[in-house]
Amino acid sequence: MKIKLVYFGRPREQLKIANETADVPEGLSTLADLLAWLRARGETWARELEDSRVRCAINQEFSGLTAGISDHDEVAIFSPISGG
Repeated sequence: MKIKLVYFGRPREQLKIANETADVPEGLSTLADLLAWLRARGETWARELEDSRVRCAINQEFSGLTAGISDHDEVAIFSPISGG
């Protein structure tokens, strides 16, 4: 399954990435699964993508960690506090 990931705020700054298209392994079906998979990339990823440190949106709609993800979704990952 391919997912477009877009990073904003602190995750973007600390992970040094703005966006990517990821080939997500079979069996990942929720935002929680996706974040756990991304945290396995290393210490910085684990720290910056803790559930309490990020908020997510699927296809530009705020979503909780139990929300399902599908092929070709766009998932935005951002800091819980954003100026605007």
